Amino acid sequence: MEAYTYLLINFLTIIICFIFSFHKKIKFNRHFGAFILGALIVAVPFIAWDVWFTAHGVWWFNDRYLLGIRIFGLPIEEILFFICIPFSCVFTYYCLTKFYDLSWRASSISLFSIIAIALCLIMGIASWGMIYPTVTFFMTAATFLYLCFVAKVKWMGEASTVYAVLLIGFFLVNGVLTGTGLEEAVVNYNPKDFWGIRVLTVPFEDAIYGFSMFLWNIYLFTLFKKDADEHCELPKDLPLKEITSNRS
Repeated sequence: MEAYTYLLINFLTIIICFIFSFHKKIKFNRHFGAFILGALIVAVPFIAWDVWFTAHGVWWFNDRYLLGIRIFGLPIEEILFFICIPFSCVFTYYCLTKFYDLSWRASSISLFSIIAIALCLIMGIASWGMIYPTVTFFMTAATFLYLCFVAKVKWMGEASTVYAVLLIGFFLVNGVLTGTGLEEAVVNYNPKDFWGIRVLTVPFEDAIYGFSMFLWNIYLFTLFKKDADEHCELPKDLPLKEITSNRS
């Protein structure tokens, strides 16, 4: 039974959100295509990062809690992680922004982004020599820089608010993966490659890593969802008779 631990964590993370995706007031299932396309694109660089870090011993996985199936040196459960976790996060974002106004003022978004970029750059420089925090902080700074000042997304405040809510679940899920409630950790970290600051058993860097992955998933989801919505819209000047015949 222990061999199913990581797989069960993935399943429990996604199952409730998946079921409620079909709720008539939510209808997130209509956007499965946008989510899957976005999540797969985001997963590619994050999995490549994961493969490299695993190969170089930055972190490793405890076979006690795994099925034993590996792809590119990663447990199959770890690869599924990059679909299951983003699904729950994007679903939560979709629901909260659908039913609540979480928008920020443009000036607040800009100030928050500038502070986030500055802090990430400072922490990245301070982490020089420790590969996990260095890559994580610089990558997060680049993420904010691109999304806020190149792509100029309007939802950064909403996403940040939702991620703050998601941190509760994040620390629960990652807590189990890093040893909370288990005799041994599922995922282990080389102490030379990270700060050593933990929330429960979760390395501080994981929360920043998770924020970047969340933002990229939201970015591509909203992008592909918008394209799908635009393709589904009927021309406003189309005669009613023609609309009716097209639907027949």
